[in-house]
Amino acid sequence: MSSLNFPVSPEKQNLLKERMEKLSIKESDLLESFTRSGGKGGQNVNKVSTTVYLKHIPSGEEVKCSIYRTQGLNRYKARSILCDKLENKSNDSLQNEKRRKIKKQKTKKQKRSIKKYFEE
Repeated sequence: MSSLNFPVSPEKQNLLKERMEKLSIKESDLLESFTRSGGKGGQNVNKVSTTVYLKHIPSGEEVKCSIYRTQGLNRYKARSILCDKLENKSNDSLQNEKRRKIKKQKTKKQKRSIKKYFEE
């Protein structure tokens, strides 16, 4: 990502870079394409391809961003949204793992109590 420059402050750019590294998202894993937007924005939106479509190939997550009038800001925001999606996905999987572990513990406890009941 060091070769990519977005029209945002260097601090924001570095934060995004760190988030992507933490989530192990590489630029080579991203499929990026651009299309024309519609709606507000006037002539610029109608003539220039400002909408950004990102696909993270390993996870299959897709993001389409046309929030801003410029392609550069939309590219930055699309990567940020992708990071949000992948973080939420990993948090959900951790919560599911905790639920499975608790359920397993409960079934073990239940089996022990049933066994103890029948032994008496």
